[in-house]
Amino acid sequence: MEERAVKRVLLTGATGYIGSHTWVALKAAGFEVVGLDDFSNSSPQVLGRLAELMGETPVFVQGDVNDGAALDALFAAHAIDAVVHFAAFKAVGESTAQPLKYYANNIGGLVTVHQAMARAGVKHFVFSSSATVYGEPQFLPYTEAHPLAAMNVYGRTKLMGEQILRDAEAADPALKVAYLRYFNPVGAHESGRIGEDPRGVPNNLMPYVTQVAVGRRERLGVFGGDYDTHDGTGVRDYLHVMDLAEGHVAAVSYLLREQQSLTVNLGTGQGISVLDLVKAFERASGRPIPYDIAPRRPGDLPAFWADATLARERLGWQASRSLDQMCADSWRWQQANPQGFEG
Repeated sequence: MEERAVKRVLLTGATGYIGSHTWVALKAAGFEVVGLDDFSNSSPQVLGRLAELMGETPVFVQGDVNDGAALDALFAAHAIDAVVHFAAFKAVGESTAQPLKYYANNIGGLVTVHQAMARAGVKHFVFSSSATVYGEPQFLPYTEAHPLAAMNVYGRTKLMGEQILRDAEAADPALKVAYLRYFNPVGAHESGRIGEDPRGVPNNLMPYVTQVAVGRRERLGVFGGDYDTHDGTGVRDYLHVMDLAEGHVAAVSYLLREQQSLTVNLGTGQGISVLDLVKAFERASGRPIPYDIAPRRPGDLPAFWADATLARERLGWQASRSLDQMCADSWRWQQANPQGFEG
């Protein structure tokens, strides 16, 4: 592969929530980007918003990560230096109800992408993993050395994905992988032009809160008010999506520069309860968020958060945006797009 000054990154799942923000961050850092998505969980409207934010038409291919021929054509048309793989389904509840859908896409798609990379001679891969691979906390905060034991189908697809990639690395020492275990991404681009736009009823807390604030939903259901936490509600490590996006930029740069694999947590290192987030959002929006305490959901953990020291030491990355900024940016996005991208 010829050596080019400007490196080109393939993003799979490129028009999704994290993919679209990472696209903007990669361009800002001087990378070229080719996006791939089948719009199964995102909107084509994202491409127009990206064009506005970047000042150029995005290079985009509509296609499925399970389509090996389409991937071969993409790699043949574009000299790719690294792949960042976001194309996975991620709803825990749906993964339990439709496990085969999750294994087919999250595992099948990962394998198909890697087979196409191998045929094209591409050796740098950033894997979108998850804190769900740690399972029940044996100690907190989670470090990368915490035992691995996923508790649901979605988490198992991420854990299996990591194992598949480690086996692939063992078979091909030239392959270098960044395993990024993220915690709870929230927020939106500060422009308010792109943000989280879930289909149907949101699975995550922040879009539910924003939809209550904007009047799309009447009340927030808080699952569990009797956990052993400071206010009885679940505690998570909420991370601004642009901090997360910049973590991916740092990981791509690291792989290309150091030619070494690594595994790191991406989080703030701070635990924030559901009600902490609700109060912060009320401050940001100036609107009340009425809520009801509902029964705990099976499989939900009382509390977890990251130790992100290793990401700072190895990648030179750390989260910099506050909870208030996460809420302000989410509110700006939701106010400007009350019905999401299709509104």
